[in-house]
Amino acid sequence: MMRTSATGKGPGRHRVLFWTLTLVTVGALVLPLGGDIYGGLAGAEAAQTQTQTQTNPRANYWRAVREGRAGYSAIPGHAADVLIQNGGENWRQLRNGPVATIGPWVLAGILALIAAFHLGVGPKRLEQSLSGDRMPRWSIGERIMHWYTAILFIVMAVTGLSLLFGRAVLIPVFGLDGFAAYAAVAKVLHNYLGPFFLAGVFLEVAVWMRFNLFGREDWLWLRRLGGMLGGGHAHAGRANGGEKVWFWFIAFGGLLGVGVTGAIMDFPNFEQARRTMQIANLLHSTLGILWTTIALGHIYLGTLGTPGALEGMVKGHVSKEWMRTHHDRWYEKLVRAGQVGAAAELEARERPPAGASGGHAPG
Repeated sequence: MMRTSATGKGPGRHRVLFWTLTLVTVGALVLPLGGDIYGGLAGAEAAQTQTQTQTNPRANYWRAVREGRAGYSAIPGHAADVLIQNGGENWRQLRNGPVATIGPWVLAGILALIAAFHLGVGPKRLEQSLSGDRMPRWSIGERIMHWYTAILFIVMAVTGLSLLFGRAVLIPVFGLDGFAAYAAVAKVLHNYLGPFFLAGVFLEVAVWMRFNLFGREDWLWLRRLGGMLGGGHAHAGRANGGEKVWFWFIAFGGLLGVGVTGAIMDFPNFEQARRTMQIANLLHSTLGILWTTIALGHIYLGTLGTPGALEGMVKGHVSKEWMRTHHDRWYEKLVRAGQVGAAAELEARERPPAGASGGHAPG
């Protein structure tokens, strides 16, 4: 049996007191650290949660901006209370993406095809030797109208394409300052000459529409490309099948497509919505590239591809043999109308006096 002292204190009581003091001391030292440990664990967990749901705070901010959240703006106008319009970013990606990257390849491709065609097939030659007789082709009014529109088309094409592709093509050549100066001039020319160009296009469509209605022989002309492919003679009136395709593209794709979209951007004072302006810009750029592409073929056929055609648009008349080869139906109509005599009189006035040196330029 355990003994106790007279004071009632035994060995067990001393052990209880010892472990009690030890636990109190350890607890006093450890418990304050528990708050720090808990806080650290909680902070780590919160940081991990934030990392999972918010990789980059800037990305979340940009995501909110892209949602088109409206704020307050003292400036009146469409969507003036939206910091950044989501459609604007979509427009930028399309404009700087497919339109600006595929467009140059389309232009380069058509130039390569024209070169291959010229080397492989060559120009359309006359079917008869030249006699020196001339026939009227274009009046002075038609020639002025054509060259007015053609010159403005070249200005619009050069300025428009350089503004579209300029950052990638011209900055390495001119430098930033040089391109900025050029772009400022190109933008003014493009915007201010655009309406004058459209007026010329509209006049051409109105004047030449009656000569560009399709008939059965025009489809045969297109199938054989005016006799360049498949051989044989291809009948044509005043305008052949290729010229009619070019005319109707100008009427619809040019006047109604490029013209209307250009006017939408050129005159924003009619309160067009930003989305309307963005769609107009994409259509304007795409149709403008297509217009320029087809124009390259038209320019080739009007110069190297069909010798004598350019002379008709410069001087107004062509050789009788050229007219009979390329526009035989129109030639027959002029003969029935007695225009051959008028052409012979014109040739007589242009022919140098007897004994003078030099000959007449072939058509």
